[in-house]
Amino acid sequence: MRILMVGDVIGRPGRRAVRSLMPGLRHELELDLVIANAENAAGGKGLTPATAEELLRSGVDVLTSGNHIWAQKEIIPYLDGELPILRPLNYSPYAPGHGYLVWSKAQLSESQVLIVNLAGRTFMSDADCPFRAMD
Repeated sequence: MRILMVGDVIGRPGRRAVRSLMPGLRHELELDLVIANAENAAGGKGLTPATAEELLRSGVDVLTSGNHIWAQKEIIPYLDGELPILRPLNYSPYAPGHGYLVWSKAQLSESQVLIVNLAGRTFMSDADCPFRAMD
């Protein structure tokens, strides 16, 4: 399985780069799964339903985030929905959203990937220990 992780997609220029480059990269590298950190995709801080949908339409399969996921309040109801958006697992279990998901591609039904989103704690007082959360 070929997987690509795209670092922080920031604002309109980042979304434009993903939209422009991802189709070619998916084909050229024969990618099965693309994960992108999208917590700064909306105006440089946060994620909105529209920016999430734009990235997913551009060829990204799963969106990860960090502490900025909460910056655009309109995304919060979507974190518990069907969109493949992950908030850090090591935030409060009462926080909206999911910290992991099991992903599978229809053509690769026998192949599943566990995707976990964890936040480090340096300068991040809201996150619990990522190692304990992963356990």
